Amino acid sequence: MKGDLLKTPRAGRPGIAWAIPGVLFFLFFAAAPMVIVCYLSFTEWNGVSSPTWIGTDNWSRLWNDDGMMNAIWLSLVLTVLTWVTQTPLTLLLGVWAAGRQRNRAILSAIFFLPLLASSVALALMWRTLFDPNFGLSAEFAEWFNLESADLLGSERGAFAAVLFVTSWQFVPFHMLIYQGGARQIPKSLYDAASIDGANTVRQFFVITLPQLRNTIVTSSVLMVVGALTYFDTVLVLTRGGPGDATSIVPFLMYDQGFETFDLGYASAIAVALVAAATVTSLLLVRLTGFSKMRSTREGM
Repeated sequence: MKGDLLKTPRAGRPGIAWAIPGVLFFLFFAAAPMVIVCYLSFTEWNGVSSPTWIGTDNWSRLWNDDGMMNAIWLSLVLTVLTWVTQTPLTLLLGVWAAGRQRNRAILSAIFFLPLLASSVALALMWRTLFDPNFGLSAEFAEWFNLESADLLGSERGAFAAVLFVTSWQFVPFHMLIYQGGARQIPKSLYDAASIDGANTVRQFFVITLPQLRNTIVTSSVLMVVGALTYFDTVLVLTRGGPGDATSIVPFLMYDQGFETFDLGYASAIAVALVAAATVTSLLLVRLTGFSKMRSTREGM
């Protein structure tokens, strides 16, 4: 009896049972579908009949497909331009939104509105606005004496439209990330810098940017992986056109799988896309030293 009283239960340590729902969700909705797709990438399947094992034929075709090479190039360009255009803008907006300016809360709420709508709805809206007959493109062409108002009808115009629409939608999300990071910076650092005579611009480069290093890496990883997987906006806005000017890898995967019903080849593209996004994320984390970073508020 005395020994039993001395054995007290361990409090505060969650059991394995707490993790079971999350593990099951991951297995059924992530791991299992990925295993099936990996298997299908080695088969020939039209979505109706039974898959036929063809070995590495789909993978050999993947690396010798000019359409795939073009899609990879377009995805890389879109990813780089997405990061280059969104990062400075979202960083500045996030830092501004973390301040105490007049009407800051109202303007921040307005800036956040594009993220509340679905990508399909936004793409439909912008497709209408870019219509050369009665959209804004027609008005701009008339105002600036442009030769053509068909923005989505030109290769560069369509690609620029995809970049603009996706950036317009996801800038609020990354702005919110930077806003949260900027609010964690101790005010005492800015007070000390002001005493030393540092102006607002100097404080931004000396205090704000170094303190937001972790946040910049996090936002960049999400931004790059998101740009590699854009699909619905391209499908609704340009359908990969004109020609293959906006046929990025996710759209090519859809086209091969649900337009030509070559689901085996589409599965190979999907596996390659997942692998590329995973490797890119790991490289960003490794090269930036994010895994070794510590809290920027240690010692405060």
